[in-house]
Amino acid sequence: MRRGIRFIIPAIALLVILAMSGCGVSHKTPEGVVESLIKGYVKGEEKKVKDCYEQKKDTEESLQTEITATMKYFEAHNVSELKLGECDTLSEDKDYSYVYILYNLVLENEQEYPCVSTYMVEKKEKKYYVLPPSKITDDMRKQAAEDYAKFMTTDSYKAYTKAYNTFIKKNPGYEDKIASKLS
Repeated sequence: MRRGIRFIIPAIALLVILAMSGCGVSHKTPEGVVESLIKGYVKGEEKKVKDCYEQKKDTEESLQTEITATMKYFEAHNVSELKLGECDTLSEDKDYSYVYILYNLVLENEQEYPCVSTYMVEKKEKKYYVLPPSKITDDMRKQAAEDYAKFMTTDSYKAYTKAYNTFIKKNPGYEDKIASKLS
């Protein structure tokens, strides 16, 4: 009996460690923090989202408003699963990266709603954080617009657009339905 307990306790400890390691935010890469942000939003994990923005305490009012609205947006879709696709850096400049992420929201009826999002990410002391809109300068916005225009010519973006248009044709009025849930 004692021998069995010696093996069970370390096994349980290992399971707990493995379970907890998947729950945090990845600040190791710009892409990692963006993926963590999307996962946090979809799962409704406000603490995780705030950690991605480095705003765990004393969250800026405008950012809190955005977080709340974005969480309601994802909630309105009744997502059963999140399928992450490509996530890569469109541009980098010293301590900043402009990152895109493609993902699908798997809906209750098993259809996949294609999405694309972009975020400005800042490197601070070897960790990456998503920049809140209030910290994005006009120069950053201008550069991001140029980078996004280039991104729109890529095969990745074209594939996203094709998938999105196909979804909308199969589900006319879907976005209106989501908008009505939010109003």
